[in-house]
Amino acid sequence: MEKRLVFTPEERTALKDVVGRLRSTNGYVLTKDDEINVFRHIRHAIENNEIGRDIFGLNPVLQSLRTASIAISEIGLKRDGTIAVLLYPCVKDNDESIFDDYGRNFGESVARILKGLVHIQELYKKNPVIESENFRNLLLSFAEDMRVILIMIADRVNLMRQIRDTENEEAKHKVSEEASYLYAPLAHKLGLYKLKSELEDLSLKYLEHDAYYMIKDKLNETKASRDKYIESFIAPIKKKLEEDGLKFHMKGRTKSIHSIWQKMKKQKCDFEGIYDLFAIRIILDTPLELEKVQCWHVFALVTNMYQPNPKRLRDWLSVPKSNGYESLHITVKGPENKWVEVQIRTERMDEVAERGLAAHWRYKGIKGEGGMDEWLTSIRRALENNDDRQVIDQFKMDLYEDEIFVFTPKGDLMKFPKGATVLDFAYRIHSNVGNHCIGAKINGKVVTFRHVLKSGDQIEILTSTNQKPKRDWLNIVKTSRGKAKVRLALKETQVKDGLYAKEMLERRMKNRKIELDESTMSHLVKKLGFKEMNDFYKQIADETLDINHVIEKYQEVQEHDRNLLAPQQPARSAGEYSFESPAEDIMSNNSDVLVIDRNLKGIDYKLATCCHPIYGDDVFGFVTVNGGIKIHRSDCPNAPELRKRFGYRIVKAKWSGKDGAQYSTTLKIIGNDDIGIVNNITSVISKEEKIMMRSINIDSHDGLFNGNLEINVEDNTKLNLLIKKLRTIKGVKQIIRL
Repeated sequence: MEKRLVFTPEERTALKDVVGRLRSTNGYVLTKDDEINVFRHIRHAIENNEIGRDIFGLNPVLQSLRTASIAISEIGLKRDGTIAVLLYPCVKDNDESIFDDYGRNFGESVARILKGLVHIQELYKKNPVIESENFRNLLLSFAEDMRVILIMIADRVNLMRQIRDTENEEAKHKVSEEASYLYAPLAHKLGLYKLKSELEDLSLKYLEHDAYYMIKDKLNETKASRDKYIESFIAPIKKKLEEDGLKFHMKGRTKSIHSIWQKMKKQKCDFEGIYDLFAIRIILDTPLELEKVQCWHVFALVTNMYQPNPKRLRDWLSVPKSNGYESLHITVKGPENKWVEVQIRTERMDEVAERGLAAHWRYKGIKGEGGMDEWLTSIRRALENNDDRQVIDQFKMDLYEDEIFVFTPKGDLMKFPKGATVLDFAYRIHSNVGNHCIGAKINGKVVTFRHVLKSGDQIEILTSTNQKPKRDWLNIVKTSRGKAKVRLALKETQVKDGLYAKEMLERRMKNRKIELDESTMSHLVKKLGFKEMNDFYKQIADETLDINHVIEKYQEVQEHDRNLLAPQQPARSAGEYSFESPAEDIMSNNSDVLVIDRNLKGIDYKLATCCHPIYGDDVFGFVTVNGGIKIHRSDCPNAPELRKRFGYRIVKAKWSGKDGAQYSTTLKIIGNDDIGIVNNITSVISKEEKIMMRSINIDSHDGLFNGNLEINVEDNTKLNLLIKKLRTIKGVKQIIRL
C-alpha cells in the first residue's frame, strides 16, 4: 500500500499562501460551499491513499492550487474550470461512477472537464511521438471541452516553475522538451502569448542552461541603457506626431530570451550581432478611411528623422497578409548608429495582430485547418467577455469532425479521414503489410480488417502469408492512397497468375505434342470472347476456364486455319511466288488527319511513295515545285538530302485525329526457303483485323528467299505488332520496312 500523502511544514505554509492568493485573485468565483465541498473530496482522497507525490516529489494538492491560480489570473477560467483543476489529483482512473459522483456534486460541466483530462492522460500512456503537429491536433480533437487544453497549459507552466531545483534531470529534460514543442505552440494558438513566452524561456533555461543565462545577463547589463535609448529614440518622433495633431500611443518591447536565442542560431552570430533586441510600435487612433494615409504619413516622419534600411521594409498595408495582418515595418538607424525596428499600425490593425487570434498565430507561421480559426476566436472572445458560464460551458469543439488520429504500436501518430478502416492503416504502413492483412488488434482487442477506426486507437496489424488482395477490398479502403495500392496489388497478382496459367498451358500442350503458335492462340482468345489476353489467362488460373477445353478449341482453330487456304493455295516453297490484290491504291488525302505547319488543317497533301508514311509515323512536309505538299517519314532515305538542299521548303507535320483510313506500306522479308513458308506468312496476316494484304512477291535462291510484302494498315502500332508476329514464323530471318 502506498504511503499516505503528508504535508511538510514548508508545504503547509505554501498552502496557506496559495489559498490566500487564490481567494484574492480577480475573477475568483468559488463560493464558501464550493470550497468546503472541494476540500472535503480532497481530504477523502488523501485519507484513502488516492493521492501520491509525482515523479518530482511534488505535492499534487499544492500543485493543483498553484495551477488554479495561473488558470484564473492568466487565462480567466471561472468556477467549473477551477473546481476541475482542484479535483483532478483525486481522479486516478477513467471510472464512470467517479464522474457521475462529481457530476451530481459539482455539475456536469466539471465532470466533463475531468473526463477530458483523464482521457488525454491515457493518450500519454501510449508513448506517442508528441512533437508532431498530429498529436497537437489529436489533443484538440479529444478535448470535447476546450477548457481541458487551457488547464493543461496552466498546469505545465506551473510545473515548469516548480522543477527548477529538482534532482530528476531526466524527467526535467523530458518535461521541458514537451513544453517547448507541444505546450508553447498550443498556448500560441490560443493567444496566451505571455504563457507561451514563459514556457519557451523556461524550456531554454532547463535544456540549454548556459545559453539562457548568457542572454539573460546580457539583457540585464544593457536594460538601463536600453530603456534610456528607447526614450531618446521615441522623444523626437512623439514630439513631431503631437505637433501634427495625431492621436497615438507608443510602446517598446524587448524580445524574449528564447526569441533572441533562436535569432542567434538562425543568423549564426553572437548576442552583439542581434541589432533588433527590441521594437517600437506606433499605434494610431484613426478613422478607417484615414488609416493608410496616416500610417504612411508617420512612415514619412520616421524615415525623415532616421535613415531607413530599404531591404528591411515590410509593407503589409498596401497588400495585407492572407491572414488579414496589416502593418508597416521599417528598420531605421537611430542614435549611436543602432538599428531599430519600427512598426506602424492603427488600433484596428493592432487588434487584429494582438487579439485576432487566428491571424496572429498564422502570422507566426502556424497554419490553420478546417474550423480552427473560428473555434479559437470564439475561445478568446469568450474569455475576454468573461462569459464563462453562458458561452464556454455550452461550447463543443467539432473542428476535426472529418479527421481521426490513431497510433502505431510504437506511438507514432497518423491522420486519416473519418471512416478509414484497418485496411487503410495497413496500407499506410507498407504495401506488403496491406496485401497480407487479415485484421488487427485495437487497444488489445482483435478486429477484422473492415473495422472502422476511431481517434486514439492504438493499432497492431495482423498478417498471414496466405492472404492476398481481392477486388472487393476497393470498397473497404477509403483513402485514395489505399485504393491505389490495392489496384496495383490486384494488377501484380493478375500478372503472376497469368504467367503461371500460361506456363501451365504450354506444359500441357507440350506433353500432348502440340506446337504453340502465338497467332493461333490470339485467334482462339478472340473466338472465346476475350478482349484481353490477361483476362483469358486469369480465368485459367482461377479454374473458371477448363484447360483441357482450351486445348481442344486450340486444335480446332489450328486445323481451321490450316485448311483455310488449302483449296486455293497448296503448301509450297517461296520460289517465284507472286500475288496481287485488286484493292485500289491509297491516293492523296485532304482530310484533317494531318496538321501541317502551325496548326493548319484541311491542306491538300500527298503521302510520299519513297517511304510510304502511315498514321503514327514521325513525319514532316515538303513543299514541291508545284506548291503541293508531300508527306515524308522522318527516317525517309531522301530526308537528309531534302533537309540539306531545301531546308527552307520543309514544314512541320503531325498526325491528328484518326478517320479510319488505311495506308499502304511495304515490308521486305528475308529468310530460309521452306515448304509452307508462304502459307504461314499469309495465315498470320489473314488473322489480323483491319490489315489487308495487297501483294506478295518472293524470289528464292540457294535455299534463301527474299521478297516484298505490300499491305494496307491503319497505323504504325498495328504494323509493328504484325512485324513482331511475322518474326516468330519459323524460317523468317529479317523484316525491313521500306
